[in-house]
Amino acid sequence: MKADPSAQQQLLSVQELDSRADHLRHQRASLPEIVRIAELETGRGDVDDRLRDARIVVDDLTVEQKKADADVEQVKARRTRDRDRMDQGLITNPKDLERMQHELVSLERRIGSLEDAELEIMEQLEDAQGTADTLAAQLAETDAQIAELVVARDARWVEIDTALAEAEAARAAAVEGVPEDLLALYERLRAQKGGVGAAALRARQCGGCQLTIDAAELGVIRAAAADEVIRCEECQRILVRTPESGL
Repeated sequence: MKADPSAQQQLLSVQELDSRADHLRHQRASLPEIVRIAELETGRGDVDDRLRDARIVVDDLTVEQKKADADVEQVKARRTRDRDRMDQGLITNPKDLERMQHELVSLERRIGSLEDAELEIMEQLEDAQGTADTLAAQLAETDAQIAELVVARDARWVEIDTALAEAEAARAAAVEGVPEDLLALYERLRAQKGGVGAAALRARQCGGCQLTIDAAELGVIRAAAADEVIRCEECQRILVRTPESGL
């Protein structure tokens, strides 16, 4: 392949801009903020699941407490009713009076048992609510951290996108005048060779694979016409001769 030496030199500028753009794209995708946001969102999901479970426990215990309250009040209402009947002298039969006195004792025991159960439920509910409150606070703190990181990430993205747009605009100008066949070869090699399709020959070394060119190959390159497109024997990248090539 033949190409004007100036076009080959131009290819190095294109490569530099492409490498710059690749670096910016990689930087954009791997910002520390992105990694941290992903970590926090993973942890947030776990906390959110635990909070949902804790709130279910709170809801269930709240229902139990209301039922326990109702049971206590129902038995207390019955005790009050029986006491009132006795205090008002409505029970005159000695056997009925004795039976009601025994029933009052039974009701007192029943109330005590129900109140103990009610107290236990209240304690469980207090613990469950405390757990839910703690998890809710953790979730709020995580959301605040994520929001702060998103702001920082977006600010960095604006900076990177601006630099990327500048590199792409400069690249569009840099490819003007580069022969289509040379540019196509460069693009193909860039895709195959980790983003580097053209490299400078400096100090007898390929800037792509960083290997030193042996004397025999240097002789071939030295003898080649200035417009001959040289390829590195080792990595096959386009090898652009420069004043620093050491030929």
